[in-house]
Amino acid sequence: MKLQHIPLGGRFEFEGKVFVKTGPLTASSEQGGQCMIPRYAHLKPLDLPATEDKPGLRRKLDEKAVKAAFNDFYGTCSALLGESAQPELEAARQRFLAALK
Repeated sequence: MKLQHIPLGGRFEFEGKVFVKTGPLTASSEQGGQCMIPRYAHLKPLDLPATEDKPGLRRKLDEKAVKAAFNDFYGTCSALLGESAQPELEAARQRFLAALK
């Protein structure tokens, strides 16, 4: 893994030592002191982010629940806006509903 793929504060191993990323090209060692990490360096990350049990699966939303929530939101907006804004609000509503299809 390259340094650019490790988040700030992320721990990694380089040349047998443990470092913490402190900048785009810099890291501090556990023994203290800053050093520059070469762009070509291959690093071993120590704090890997948790992965999903089933990668690729996304949370599914219930279409009826989404439409009900949007209709509630639309009703509130309609009540708050004046008559002059109603045509634009309705056009935006139609675009939203069309995007769901």
